[in-house]
Amino acid sequence: MDPISAFRQFIPPNLSAPAAKALDAAGRPGGLIPAAELQKVNGDLPLRFVDQTGGGGSFENTLSRFVQGVNDKQTAAGDAVRGLIGGGNVSLHQAMISMEEAGVSFQLMVEVRNKLLESYQELMRMQI
Repeated sequence: MDPISAFRQFIPPNLSAPAAKALDAAGRPGGLIPAAELQKVNGDLPLRFVDQTGGGGSFENTLSRFVQGVNDKQTAAGDAVRGLIGGGNVSLHQAMISMEEAGVSFQLMVEVRNKLLESYQELMRMQI
């Protein structure tokens, strides 16, 4: 699973139709969405993320699964390197691929953390 498809599971299915209307005639983003459509979409937004199985989960559970997935990749990379060094049945290619997957998933997690932190700081700067 690549990082982009990992995040697609969190996009609610009811956002796809209005988002498609936001495309201009050439299929590029930038078309206008009527206010009535925006109000309808805003009212339809679920309070919980939707995963691929159709069930929901809280934001905390979603982040926990994401961090656990990164941890699993780091562990698998460590096991592959230990197997390669110890003379196990692990090829150099498998070890390098698992290390790169772990590195990319960790970088993605750090970027998500940075965006969440920026969002939180922006909310704190807002005046009520």
